[in-house]
Amino acid sequence: MAKVEVTVCMGSSCFARGNAQNLEFIENYIKENGLEAQIDLSGTRCSGKCAVGPNIVINGVEYNEVDENKLKEILDSIKSSV
Repeated sequence: MAKVEVTVCMGSSCFARGNAQNLEFIENYIKENGLEAQIDLSGTRCSGKCAVGPNIVINGVEYNEVDENKLKEILDSIKSSV
């Protein structure tokens, strides 16, 4: 099975608006669920979509205004498919 690609915007706006916490949440979620081999987590520079941030891209799908609740829903759905 192909790995799940999770890319967190690390631009200053997204980072300040919640991606600092989102990154920590994703790292903990991966560890707690034993998904280290299934998920590739990386960061990216600002994608210029600050107004709808914080932004996270998962397998090419962009998610905007992401918070921990939204992130948990997304990751739970991915977990069930890997």
